[in-house]
Amino acid sequence: MKEIVVISGKGGTGKTSITASFSVLGGKDLIVADCDVDAADMHLLLEPDFSSDEDFYSGELAEIDQAGCIQCGKCAEVCRFDAIPVVDGTYVVDPLSCEGCGYCARVCPENVITNHVNLVGNLYISNIKTGTKMVHAKLGIGNENSGKLVAQVKNEAKSLAEKENKDAILVDGSPGVGCPVVSSLSGATFVVLVTEPTVSGLHDLIRVHELVKKFKIKSGCIINKADINPDQVGKIKEFLEKEDIILVTEIPYDENFTKAMTLGKTIVEHDDKLGGLIKEAWKNIVKLA
Repeated sequence: MKEIVVISGKGGTGKTSITASFSVLGGKDLIVADCDVDAADMHLLLEPDFSSDEDFYSGELAEIDQAGCIQCGKCAEVCRFDAIPVVDGTYVVDPLSCEGCGYCARVCPENVITNHVNLVGNLYISNIKTGTKMVHAKLGIGNENSGKLVAQVKNEAKSLAEKENKDAILVDGSPGVGCPVVSSLSGATFVVLVTEPTVSGLHDLIRVHELVKKFKIKSGCIINKADINPDQVGKIKEFLEKEDIILVTEIPYDENFTKAMTLGKTIVEHDDKLGGLIKEAWKNIVKLA
């Protein structure tokens, strides 16, 4: 089973718009996984029905039983994360600062501090407009462990793909090079790198490719908005040739991308010219994967 992962070194390259277009082109043959859990937005274009909703727990959070607390302040003294402030004369746990290390519970003379598993987000399995399913998630504001949530999304997508005998999994990964991206790349058979012809676009393309190389995964590149800076496109192509990365396609800047999104559509549903470029790119990617 093929596992195609679309990533970018930075946000704003058009990665998710392109991945959503690939989802439409792949249709019922795919299971789609939105692994950009920190800022998930594929649902805006694929019309999921959120038919399955599961809480996702990860990490721990301290909790003080106020009825037994004697306000001695020992917990606050030892907390290296400053996660136990005094609010209205009472010691409380700040959930955004607490790392769940458990040190406060160890020093509490009254044993009224306990750790509990933290609810950090939600995982969804949805039917989408292409006639297949999408596994997606939402990480709560300020919560960590996005890498673990990405892993859960991918595991669910793989299980669905095997159960329904799908040809491939299509993954929309997070931008950057952090834990969510590493988790997205695990098990991939082909990686699509989406970049733009800017200084930061090339810089971050180089960074994310270094990560892909460590996984020894075949990769191709799509240069989006390719006509806005020909000099930078030339530098990107030099890098691709040097690193033996396949240039999948170049997509020109076009406001129809934005117009399609405002209508809740992918560009392949809205514009035949740009849609044709992406359709050809998808055919090549399927062969390469």
